[in-house]
Amino acid sequence: MNMNAVGIDVSKGKSMVAILRPYGEIVSTPFEVKHTVSGIRSLIEHIQAIDGESRIVMEHTGRYYEPIVRELSQADLFVSAVNPKLIKDFGDNSLRKVKSDKADALKIARYTLDSWTELRQYSFMDEIRNQLKIMNRQFDFYMKHKTAMKNNLIGILDQTYPGANTYFDSPAREDGSQKWVDFATTYWHVDCVRKLSLNAFVDHYQKWCKRRKYNFSQSKAVEIYEASKEIVSVLPKDDLTKLIVKQAVEQLNMASQTVEQLRAMMNEAASKLPEYPIVMAMKGVGRSLGPQLMAEIGDVSRFTHKGAITAFAGVDPGVNESGSYEQKSVPTSKRGSSDLRKTLFQVMDVLIKTHPQDDPVYQFLDKKRAQGKPYYVYMTAGANKFLRIYYGRVKEYLSSLPES
Repeated sequence: MNMNAVGIDVSKGKSMVAILRPYGEIVSTPFEVKHTVSGIRSLIEHIQAIDGESRIVMEHTGRYYEPIVRELSQADLFVSAVNPKLIKDFGDNSLRKVKSDKADALKIARYTLDSWTELRQYSFMDEIRNQLKIMNRQFDFYMKHKTAMKNNLIGILDQTYPGANTYFDSPAREDGSQKWVDFATTYWHVDCVRKLSLNAFVDHYQKWCKRRKYNFSQSKAVEIYEASKEIVSVLPKDDLTKLIVKQAVEQLNMASQTVEQLRAMMNEAASKLPEYPIVMAMKGVGRSLGPQLMAEIGDVSRFTHKGAITAFAGVDPGVNESGSYEQKSVPTSKRGSSDLRKTLFQVMDVLIKTHPQDDPVYQFLDKKRAQGKPYYVYMTAGANKFLRIYYGRVKEYLSSLPES
């Protein structure tokens, strides 16, 4: 049976396609395909009309490959989206030196032939991983927006009710609401508290807690009231100031609600992935960081060894060797995914705060800190160790699952 290697070099809105067979036989010289319904349909029909078995390969770069890989997969064609580095390192490494879409497509087709039996077919799980990664990008965006809106509200309260944001530290609810923000909505100016008598405020505050389903504390109410007597406000207690505070509160609540919705959606999507239970059981990982890790790491089977995944994250130690000389301490590479590195550092932060004594990563982190290592050194070393354990546990778990 003929082997038809379809190499696709993807760019924005279009792709260059080349089709080869073994020994350099050209089935189709490079041709362009638009990322439109008719363009992709024409490509599918062209590939289906070729005699033999066809395997399609493209790089998973950015988002440009997503429409075409999905359509080809749904047409029951064998399609594989591979790490661009694998293509770059293949053969004479000319793919990125000479920028030619036609040359790139031909090189991907040659890679397809060379890696024929090792190619992994794009699947439904890849779609979930893709959705998860997009949601994680949105989550990061809205978290930054939420932080900006929080700082904005605090800046306004500093002029109407300084310190009101420090009264409560309860975590956000599932709907994104926070007690200090709700408090500022009702008691938006310090005069809303101190112009009442102590008994009147305590009664009002108790009813507010009951209505908003917050725990009521008599001593907390008295503490808030007594503190209000010494607070100096800048803005007057009038309708304009109230509107300013109200707008800031609404913007923060909208951002908080979106963040919590995304957190829930990411957790639901991640729970459909086979590695979910093993990842969520790891120390330092929770309802947010677990799905974020899975989003940024993707399918571990695309990494051939532990060193490949640490290099992908940019937490592998650098190498400086020449002849018989080998430098003992060199900086971390810092290449790779900055988003994954950020998530790994957040996991390290959780481990440092929770200090689980039986966790090997925490033990390693604690040892490095005790040795007086700089922050970035021990955090990177801990991230490297965590990622190696992650890789090993997930690979072992996935290999134990029955073939689907």
